[in-house]
Amino acid sequence: MSFENLKVATTDGVRWITVNRPDKLNALSTATIAELDRAIDEAAHDDDVIAVVITGAGDKAFVAGADISELHALGPIEAKEFALRGQAVFARIERLRKPVVAAVNGYALGGGCELAMACHLRVATANAVFGQPEVKLGLIPGYAGTQRLPRLVGRGRALEILTTGRNVGAEEAERIGLVNRVCEPVALTQAVKELLAPILANGPQAVVSCLEAVLHGLDMSFEDGCLLEATLFGVGAASAEMKEGTAAFLEKRKPNFRRR
Repeated sequence: MSFENLKVATTDGVRWITVNRPDKLNALSTATIAELDRAIDEAAHDDDVIAVVITGAGDKAFVAGADISELHALGPIEAKEFALRGQAVFARIERLRKPVVAAVNGYALGGGCELAMACHLRVATANAVFGQPEVKLGLIPGYAGTQRLPRLVGRGRALEILTTGRNVGAEEAERIGLVNRVCEPVALTQAVKELLAPILANGPQAVVSCLEAVLHGLDMSFEDGCLLEATLFGVGAASAEMKEGTAAFLEKRKPNFRRR
């Protein structure tokens, strides 16, 4: 299917989803959110897709935020529905059973920062800028920014960023754990590939189980999270993937993991 606000391409099993509104700094309009939902659904059901990268068109912005003209027209009921729709799409990204990397090129503000945080990993260019400036508009984040940010950087830092609305540069973002890697703008694609390469070389089901154990475990008590881990460990022990991985180790060779 075609998209108006996105560009979608697949290379070597990696689905690249680019928010393509550079004239609007890739702002997340309602239509763009709907297209992003469809693009993620397609990636989820395409067995040839083994990982997803989300980025923005141009060199100025990943996603500079929501469409302010849309926000200005919202009443309280519409605003809640607006937030819930965006949260549902971002939750689908976070729950995707394939690694998702945000390739952050430029501004990632408001909904853009929230989109990046919904991805499993984040690579940012040295000129990237993160922030949740909603308080400057008399609002708070609506796409789960108040929930994901403290889980990534801790409560104190999250509260400072949220209540001041200040921007966070790439170097600081890496230092506080908001991004995994920082690179020069011209090296972004290569940096994403280098991050994904060892992940995609590992057992695919084991990678998925790591995603599930962490993402679901964070919402559980420590004891329940440990039980989830043990259950997934047991499931893994019954897999052909584990037999191949352990056999390869004992035979001093590279494992040959089969994908669907």
